[in-house]
Amino acid sequence: MTESQIARLERAHASIRERAGAPAPVAIMLGSGLGQLADKVEDALTIPYAEVAGFPVSTAPGHKGAFVIGTLHGSRVVMMQGRLHLYEGWAPRDIALAVYLLQRLGAKTLVVTNAAGSLNPDYAPGDVMLIEDHMNFTGLNPLVGQNDDAIGIRFPDMSRAYDPELLVVARAAAKAAGIALRQGIYAGVLGPSLETSAERRFYRASGSDAVGMSTVTEVIAAGHCGLPVIGLSAITNEATGGPDQQVDTIEHVFANAETAGRKIEAILGHLLPALKGA
Repeated sequence: MTESQIARLERAHASIRERAGAPAPVAIMLGSGLGQLADKVEDALTIPYAEVAGFPVSTAPGHKGAFVIGTLHGSRVVMMQGRLHLYEGWAPRDIALAVYLLQRLGAKTLVVTNAAGSLNPDYAPGDVMLIEDHMNFTGLNPLVGQNDDAIGIRFPDMSRAYDPELLVVARAAAKAAGIALRQGIYAGVLGPSLETSAERRFYRASGSDAVGMSTVTEVIAAGHCGLPVIGLSAITNEATGGPDQQVDTIEHVFANAETAGRKIEAILGHLLPALKGA
């Protein structure tokens, strides 16, 4: 018999609860090429995913696969240095488990970051986009199946998936940091193959500004358990699908993710102190 999600959560939390120490009010999920932000955490405790009972282990390039707990910009945080992806073969409920565990570790706000291609021709590699909303093109949802009422309600509302009040805070933080912040809609796809040019034109026509292979599953899980979300995309490549579309490489993506990552770090320097309870 398949173990229930709440049983999995209780088992995972029990395995690291004492090691994790005091609650961490801010959870930060680091996307592809952004793992270096974890190196900035002071008095850091690192717990590899492999040491968490029943927890999936990240296999994607650039994803170390560990929880990092400590202090960043004066706030106690729990970071996921490396996320889990559907394209690795994990089920949506495996990815959702990570969000529920972050909440158990004390998170009151979830900051999700990712690497994304720019569907919007006005966006350039190295830019940072504040995610105002998303479209789930993965065809999957972590809430399919029996609901765990102890975690959240059966039909959570997703019309404000990215907390409106936190959007205001994030915009102010970027302005204070002197970072030009793009704002738009994120299209989440399954991967791992990059999109065809026709698909990219379709996603743009649908109203999306950036495309990536993560985030939507986690944000649905956050909505399920009532965890407010801020989303920041590191724009890593041009993905307009036009006649000038260039071939993308992972090296190119990682280089631009580092550039955008430094901007995200600057934004976090103003964002974290502004979060309630951080």
